[in-house]
Formats: sequence, C-alpha cells, structure tokens
Amino acid sequence: MADISTIYKLSIIAFIYFTNVYGTSCPVLECWFVQERPGRGGGFPAAMSQEKSLLYINTDPEWKRPESQQRPSTDINPDRLYYITDPAATFCSSSLHPPEGSVQKPQCEINPFMPQPSSVQWTVSLTDSAHSPIYLQADWYSASLQGLNGQLSLSSVMRAPTATKEPAVLLSVSSRTPVVRSRLGERVVLDCGFWAEASSPLSGSGFTVEWRYQFRGDGRLVLAYDGKNDRLAETQEKGAELDFTALHERGNASLILQEAQVRHSGTYICTVYLPYILAQVAVELEIVVWFDGISTSPPSLSIFPSPLPLSVPGQVVTVQCEASGFSPLSLELHWELMETDGNVRPLGQGSVSGHRQGPDGTYSQTTRLQLDSAKLDLGRGGEVTCVAVHPGGTRRARVTLNVIGVSAPSIEDSMAMVAVALCLYGLIKVISWTFISSDAEKVNVLS
Repeated sequence: MADISTIYKLSIIAFIYFTNVYGTSCPVLECWFVQERPGRGGGFPAAMSQEKSLLYINTDPEWKRPESQQRPSTDINPDRLYYITDPAATFCSSSLHPPEGSVQKPQCEINPFMPQPSSVQWTVSLTDSAHSPIYLQADWYSASLQGLNGQLSLSSVMRAPTATKEPAVLLSVSSRTPVVRSRLGERVVLDCGFWAEASSPLSGSGFTVEWRYQFRGDGRLVLAYDGKNDRLAETQEKGAELDFTALHERGNASLILQEAQVRHSGTYICTVYLPYILAQVAVELEIVVWFDGISTSPPSLSIFPSPLPLSVPGQVVTVQCEASGFSPLSLELHWELMETDGNVRPLGQGSVSGHRQGPDGTYSQTTRLQLDSAKLDLGRGGEVTCVAVHPGGTRRARVTLNVIGVSAPSIEDSMAMVAVALCLYGLIKVISWTFISSDAEKVNVLS
C-alpha cells in the first residue's frame, strides 16, 4: 500500500510540473506570414511578401513560456515563431489539425493588424472617446484560417506586448458551416459565433454585429445590431433575424433567414466589432431549386419534338432538351441512347446553350443533338434520354427513336418473317386442300 501511495503522489507531482511548464497546449499550426513589402509607391498596388511561420497554441492565460524551452529544428525564421494564448481554444479545433502524414492541410494566414476606430454608423458609439487608449500601443496581428473539408472558418485579432512574439487572442469570429445549401422556402441558419477576452479593456465597451450580402458585384446590408445600445439598424431586408438571447449569452451571432428565396444565394459576411478592432468570416449560401420527385411545379425537363418522326438510314433528326426553373447555375446536360437490345451508350453533350435567367431568378438551359443514323451508328434506334445533373439531383427525360429500312434484319425481324412465312404456307395449304376436296366431290357426283 505504501508503494501505491508513493506512486500516486509522484504522479500528481509530475502532472502539476508538466502543467506549469507546458500549459494546456494544442498541436503546432503551420501558417503564412503575409505583409506588404516596403518601398512600393507611385500609385502601384502594394507588393506582398509571405514567409513560413509556426503558431504554438496554448489555452491557459496564466501560462508563461520558459526561456529555456527548446525550439524546433527548422529552417523557419525565428522571428516567425509565435506563441499564442487562446483561452477559447478555437485554434485547437480538430479541423485545423489533420492526422500526421496527411496530404491535406488547413489554410492559415497571419498578418500585421492596425487598430483603428470604425466609421460605420452603428459602431460609432463603441469609440465615443476621442483618445485612443494606451492599451493599443502593442504589436497587433490578425489570423485567418480555413479548416479541412469546409468544417471551420476562423478569424482572430491578437495583441502582443511589443517585440515579444507572444500574442493573446482578444477576439475570434468563426463559422462551423462556411458553405450552406438549402432548398427553396426552407428556414436557413447561417452560423457565426464570436468570443471576446473579458479581461481586455476593449470588451467592456460593448460590441456590434453586422451581416452583409455580396453576389457578383451586388452588395447590401442585411442586418446590423448595436449591442452597446441594444438597437437594430434600419434595412430593407425582410425575414432576417438574430437570436438576441443567444447573442448576448453565448456570442451566437448566427443569421436566421425565415424563408429561403433564390435571391438569397450568394456570400454573407459576418463582422463583429469591438472598439478599434474587428474580425469577420464569410458564409456561402446556395439556394437549390430542382425537381424533388414530389412537386409538379418548375423546374422541368422536356424533350421536343415528342414523339420523334420515323427515321431512315442517312436521315438526320434534330432533338432538343430544355431544363428550366433551376438554381444554382451548376447544371450538366448530356445524352444517352438505350438500344433495342438494352445496351446504354453515351451520345455526348450535344450543342449546349448559355444560361437564361427568368424573372423569378431561376435559370434555363438547352441542349440540341443531331441524330444522324449513319454517323452515330443508331442501328434500329431505341430510347433517347436527356440527362440533367444538378446539385439538387439528377433527372431524365426520354423519347423513342425508330429507324426503319435497315439493311440487316434483326433477330426479331427474322423471327417475324419466319412466322409470317409459316402463316402464309399454312394458309396456302388450307386453300389447296379446300380446292382438292371440292374437285373430288364434283367427280363423285358426275360418276
């Protein structure tokens, strides 16, 4: 028992020692340090430089890195080794740390950051004072990270005492669903959450949340909330909401769209402001409009002419297929032929038109195929199928093609000809027997 007690005490001491020395750490992150190169001017775009860097993450705010801690044997510039304190442990997400030996790597970029007051109307109250606090006199960094398989998008702002390379995270904004796909009419939640260091002087002055929409050069304000004064900015957007209880209690800034419309497809940017600093993440939303097997309303897939006219060898028959009422744009159209023996073979894409957008925001597209029985070796024809592949699903439209007058008869034709010949032979025999019987009767009567 004494030995067991001694081992137990030694284990406790060892645990406390390693906790004090190494803290609660996460795997090391490989990152790119990106900044503007000095000396570029004259109206030209600023040239950028990037260097490899390593981020050592620790979650204990009280942890101090020992001066004697061994640095890794690496060719990375020692000035690009950063020892980051992240109490929220967002940097420790499994999507940012692939298994050892994995080919896929998360995207990570760290940049110098300059704190400054925002001029956006709903954030002005955060920096009422005309004097910047002494707290801002430090080295500031921002980091943007994308996890594996679209599982996480993260943006953080960090402060480090001047020349220490030991930044602490003050604000993190993240989304667990950087890409969202929804069907028309459904309720959609665009995930966005934030964490702010409570002990920072910047956290006591409130926060602001802003959601903006961007798509092909078009942008608009969807929602803006002044958390300091508990006030929403006036916008033209209808049906967009926040859960204010979850926002204040858990930092849940997710945008709720009550009913998804085609016009909602695009990029949504969630930005969280604290006094002098901000962080933001982007969420892609796709509204999928496609045939679901239940609704009989658009979208639709149709072939014309239907039915196809009879074709003879060497004749060209043009068939057209139109898909309409779908969204998003990503649609693939191609043709197939099921021959009379059941074999299916591809006929290619045909001549595909560009997209046309309707008044409701959905799209249509057409493909045209020339059925040349000589060039395509159509044989006796079969079932021609137009196939439409879309993120919402795959749909097919079919029409029958009959090629007549083919020189080489099929097995079915040969069997039919034999059957007809047998019938004719039987009919001739019956007629022959009838005439023979009639003649015999006449001879008997005369005799």
